[in-house]
Amino acid sequence: MAYAVMTPHLPLPPGPRGNFFLGSALDLAHSWPGHSERCAREYGDIVSYRFLHVPICQLTHPDHIEAVLVRNAANFHKSRDYGALKFFLGNGLLTNEGASWQAQRQLVQPAFRHENIAVYAEIMAKSAAAHLSRWQDGESRDLHQEMGELTLDIVAKALFGAKVGHVAETIGEEVEAVMERFFTQAALHFLIPDKFPIPKTLRLIRSKKRLDEIVLSIIRERRASKTPANDLLQRLLDARDEHGARMSDDQLREEVMTLFIAGHETTANALTWTWYLLSQNPDVEKRLTAELDSVLAGRAPGLADLPRLPYTEMVIKESMRLYPPAWGVGRQALEDFEVGGYRIPAGTNVFIMQWVTQRDARFFPEPERFDPERWRDDPIRKGHIPRFAYFPFGGGPRVCIGAGFAMMEAILLLATIAQRYRFTLAPDAVVTPFFSVTLRPKNGLPMQIHRRKSS
Repeated sequence: MAYAVMTPHLPLPPGPRGNFFLGSALDLAHSWPGHSERCAREYGDIVSYRFLHVPICQLTHPDHIEAVLVRNAANFHKSRDYGALKFFLGNGLLTNEGASWQAQRQLVQPAFRHENIAVYAEIMAKSAAAHLSRWQDGESRDLHQEMGELTLDIVAKALFGAKVGHVAETIGEEVEAVMERFFTQAALHFLIPDKFPIPKTLRLIRSKKRLDEIVLSIIRERRASKTPANDLLQRLLDARDEHGARMSDDQLREEVMTLFIAGHETTANALTWTWYLLSQNPDVEKRLTAELDSVLAGRAPGLADLPRLPYTEMVIKESMRLYPPAWGVGRQALEDFEVGGYRIPAGTNVFIMQWVTQRDARFFPEPERFDPERWRDDPIRKGHIPRFAYFPFGGGPRVCIGAGFAMMEAILLLATIAQRYRFTLAPDAVVTPFFSVTLRPKNGLPMQIHRRKSS
């Protein structure tokens, strides 16, 4: 059921007129987040503009965001730019729509229940220990690359089991190729009608072919195995719908690739930005390590320690407020609807910007300041800030299915690494956000590693 509203008498939202032919395309190409910030500053919480001929409505107020993601969720599909991911992910949970998406969500959801993701805490601890054994005191490393390799190893083992090191590295290289070319592909999906094929580079075609071959070979090998495994792939293989049917190989490939990309890339970026923020805020780092020393006393953290590490969790939450791995959410209206006294026509692409809303001074005083104490008294649950002033995992029916896995992983890895090392930014480093599918540092994060002395 679509929650459409007939609104012919209402005005369209204000916004920049832009170029007669291009609309705001040049501003968006220069910096989509910068354009979004300027629009919110100059026109308010509801802004309309064009990307060439494509209408866009930007929403940045929590009430309006909730109206789209929760209250009227049935009136929206993913925005056109998600088609750039569909080439690789097919009809996985991130890109699928309608009844097919609902059926897949019900099949996949049990794999992410708390009792199931809890078993992966040990994988995270072992992977982190093995990764840290390669580090030397005083050496320099790109922490973005390091976090990517670590989370890649973890998600590969959680999905496929233990013996996947060479496979994970190959998949990681192909995923990187996808990320680098996302914006070009997303722009083409905006501009070219669905009935026309979107041109692809040979590199992208080769990446898809290699990813398909690797993942399908793992799926077929597992199907042929007589020994069940304790990983996410096995849970997906065993999942049945209400008619008792299981997923086909193609369905499994699509869900596996969705989980692989989402589970690896987002956590790696959340940790990368956390290390950057800690290096710039020594008082926060001191409080973090004091909690780790008090609770862990030098041992590796485990699942049972999570409730005893509140400040560690607050550090992650504040990092994701300032640098949300998913920095924007796109939807497309199926029918006309009304929001904030304005009419949004059917077909409009609605953009919801975590990057803007989570840095809004109305909800977060001194919004540029890295202050984990904001989260001390659970301000959302207590009503101090609106629910959708902070939404790093999205919200509503399509909230990130792996949010619990991601938070557990980020907290455990932060605790494991921070109790043993601290980091200082390379003197000549220029840290610039790069807005791709996710938010990552444009030129990596070169850091010097310093082993912490035992307390």
